[in-house]
Amino acid sequence: MKIVMLVVAMLSLGLATQAKTISTENTAVVLNDPKWEKSKEGTWMGAEKHWYKLNSKDATIWWSMDGKKWEAVKDGMWQDKDGKWLKIVDKDLKWSADGGKTWAQVPEWKWEGHDGVWNKFDKDWSLWTAKK
Repeated sequence: MKIVMLVVAMLSLGLATQAKTISTENTAVVLNDPKWEKSKEGTWMGAEKHWYKLNSKDATIWWSMDGKKWEAVKDGMWQDKDGKWLKIVDKDLKWSADGGKTWAQVPEWKWEGHDGVWNKFDKDWSLWTAKK
């Protein structure tokens, strides 16, 4: 009952605009968590309407303009909706906001594509997607 009252209070104060987790002894409530689904195609939208996909066997990135003819991305990078560059480095997803000068781990391995769809990789490098 305390959790319900806390959630109602947060909603009424407008504090639940971002995804939040409220934990008690044995319960966790997640607010505004998008519904993630495993991608059937394994592709995501990048800049300039290029499609990308990951070859999970060797962690290479491929791109296509039409979704039919695919070509390896030589530097293995793509851009998210905010213009950050992403790439896989030593089995970890990294991003750079300064054009590749410095790299940091991508939180939860998720990013927003140019089409507004959220994407993330799981530990097995499968692609999952969620719409807002």
